Amino acid sequence: SEVQYLPKPVLLRCSGRRRLAWLPSGGCPSSPSAAGCGVTQMSWRPQYRSSKFRNVYGKVANREHCFDGIPITKNVHDNHFCAVNARFLAIVTESAGGGSFLVIPLEQTGRIEPNYPKVCGHQGNVLDIKWNPFIDNIIASCSEDTSVRIWEIPEGGLKRNMTEALLELYGHSRRVGLVEWHPTTNNILFSAGYDYKVLIWNLDVGEPVKMIDCHSDVILCMSFNTDGSLLTTTCKDKKLRVIEPRSGRVLQEANCKNHRVNRVVFLGNMKRLLTTGVSRWNTRQIALWDQEDLSM
Repeated sequence: SEVQYLPKPVLLRCSGRRRLAWLPSGGCPSSPSAAGCGVTQMSWRPQYRSSKFRNVYGKVANREHCFDGIPITKNVHDNHFCAVNARFLAIVTESAGGGSFLVIPLEQTGRIEPNYPKVCGHQGNVLDIKWNPFIDNIIASCSEDTSVRIWEIPEGGLKRNMTEALLELYGHSRRVGLVEWHPTTNNILFSAGYDYKVLIWNLDVGEPVKMIDCHSDVILCMSFNTDGSLLTTTCKDKKLRVIEPRSGRVLQEANCKNHRVNRVVFLGNMKRLLTTGVSRWNTRQIALWDQEDLSM
């Protein structure tokens, strides 16, 4: 049998643009539509406009303005390992015998001593931490020990290890991977567990007031719009959802087969969602969505 070899790709410059095309063995295509080597129909490169930010680089801060010597945890999976507000930086750290995190005043830069005081009340690894948007010294944490805890940080930061939480919240049957404060209502906290449920906590009474049970796998990310009337989630079941938190009703749902969604965030008041994820070939992707129509 005769073996046929595909022609090698040739890089052509046509009208000031370069395109990669497969040409017949004769060299330049001979069809009238291909005159001048204008092989637009054979090009595989999409004609996107180049970003003017492609060569912009961040500048590393001076060493005296950095926090050094912090043993950052390796156990938060794909969640946040740090949280910051106007006064404090909180960082989940490696520790033995349970989970802990550091709380450092922003002005206290430089090397952090190994024996620096920690928040260390959890019996399992800390998986997420978030500052209260209304009270600067209140922070929520969740853990593999199935609990959500609320901590009150003293003025000026920690002087000794903190083991007693302001509140201990138990409602999940498995470890809790995410916490998120409601953006416009004080003392309302959302938590997502590996039991596939989202619990809405009223911290004034220390009890869950609602459960959202519409996910079929682990929830990877949660994000609110600016007024807190909508909640969007990404899930391991490869679906992106827009949920009305008051009723728990799913308003929009997208089955992301070609864009495996990991992170999602609302883009202010633009009625748009931005997601990051990977394709079925594991290439990194960023996608923009209309919150009122998630069809791709």
